[in-house]
Amino acid sequence: MKRLALACAAAAVAMIGVSDPAAAKTFRWAYQGDAAEMDPQARRETFTDAVIANVMEGLVRYDENLKIEPELATRWELLSPTVWRFYLREGVKFHNGNPFNADDVITTYKRGTDERSPWKGALIAVKDIRKVDDFTVDVETHAPYPTLLSDLSNMMMFDQEWLVEHNALDPVDPGKGEEGYTIRHAMGTGPFILESYRPDDQTIMVVNPDWWDNANKKHNLTKVIFRPIKSAATRVAALISGELDMMYPVPLQDIGRINNTAGYEVLEAPALRTLFFGWRMSADELPSSNVKGKNPLSDLRVRQAMFQALDMDTIKAKVMRGHSEIVGVIMSRFLGGYHSSMDGRVLSYDPEAAKKLLAEAGYPDGFEVELVCPNDRYINDEAICVAAVGMWAKVGVKVKLNSMPKAKWSPTLRQGNADMFLLGWAASTTLDAHNVLINLAHSWDGKKGVYNPQGYSNNRLDELTELIGKETNPEQRQLYINEAFKLHKEEIGAIPLHSQTLVWGVRNGVKVAQPANNVLMLRYVQMP
Repeated sequence: MKRLALACAAAAVAMIGVSDPAAAKTFRWAYQGDAAEMDPQARRETFTDAVIANVMEGLVRYDENLKIEPELATRWELLSPTVWRFYLREGVKFHNGNPFNADDVITTYKRGTDERSPWKGALIAVKDIRKVDDFTVDVETHAPYPTLLSDLSNMMMFDQEWLVEHNALDPVDPGKGEEGYTIRHAMGTGPFILESYRPDDQTIMVVNPDWWDNANKKHNLTKVIFRPIKSAATRVAALISGELDMMYPVPLQDIGRINNTAGYEVLEAPALRTLFFGWRMSADELPSSNVKGKNPLSDLRVRQAMFQALDMDTIKAKVMRGHSEIVGVIMSRFLGGYHSSMDGRVLSYDPEAAKKLLAEAGYPDGFEVELVCPNDRYINDEAICVAAVGMWAKVGVKVKLNSMPKAKWSPTLRQGNADMFLLGWAASTTLDAHNVLINLAHSWDGKKGVYNPQGYSNNRLDELTELIGKETNPEQRQLYINEAFKLHKEEIGAIPLHSQTLVWGVRNGVKVAQPANNVLMLRYVQMP
């Protein structure tokens, strides 16, 4: 855990500036998309979880340097290699006045791991959570599991009585069109109380005067108003007109404009999120392709060709305007488990070689395929896809671009309804290589390979992922990680693109923490 903590610390930017917390203010901020809903178990999406985490809390949390610290648990100990005991914080109240206790932990766990829950794979290493007494729970894992604390940071606690009151004990899957009280409402123990949530309009939170950690709070806010603003130009205009105190991401072309506007500045730092193109390579046939009876993406030569057709340097220079870092694998170099052997492209950019490979595979005239791409999730996401489509066209592969908002794009990916797709992954819950492998590279089985349905599958990589999840010897664990990523890289299980940089715009005097997981932690915001 010490090694992981050091890696996380290196990947983060600490508090920016200091401020006198005496004068409380309303903080107004914007992002390019909205929180998908208010239920943290309805899907696994970083921005949605980050918004909800200001209202609801877990047993542990990350600080501004991405180090694990106590939250609703005060301490923990290992009773055996597979049993952890957590001592809960006493005297904590939910926003409705109900006391927090072990029953809430058990209810939250059972709801999230229900077979009907889209969140069920988030604690796949956990075998059971048992109540010892009102303020003690035991967490049993299937095997020794070194990153359990990081996983638990993402299990935000529901009040059992509140769920019963609103008929919400059963999980809800919005990807299947299901609705429920928790989709539009949230209630927790956190530093802010959800006052209102109007999707695609605004979310308002007010300070929790009874927060258990108020004696140590670092923010000076009384109210927070969040607005999703999809248009990059509108976000910038809202910032420099004084309508906003902070916004992200800053459009890359507007960095200079904001920095040159009196009273405003751009904060930029390395980020964990890595973007890549994934594909449905295990399906017998692709519904959107003109090739019938077989799947061209299952052929390694085709995947190699599509890799060699992409000019990563041009994407970085023209689309990302230099504000990205080209990667060799689908994981940031700042995550625990990264190794220098993962650096660099597995194949060089070579369109002519790509054409030859396609011909060898039986596609001298190319083929047709669909690419599903978000248009409001990542920095210049749609522009990245447009550039790639043009590069593939030059080697004969006709890629139809299907661009959509993230609210539709995310369930499309999880349900396996995409021939090819653009996805970004930060592993922001565990900050570790195992998170990447088990979600993106492990064979899909309903819980593992959540964002890899009908995608890459290799029995050895699956075996390595299991070994990495329980190996406590750092040296042996690193060897397993290196082998797993080598397999995925050489078999072109995906096409790694780049890691984003964090580009936030703020009004002068506003102090924020800018951690590498690109999560705005409201409890660290200070207004002048």
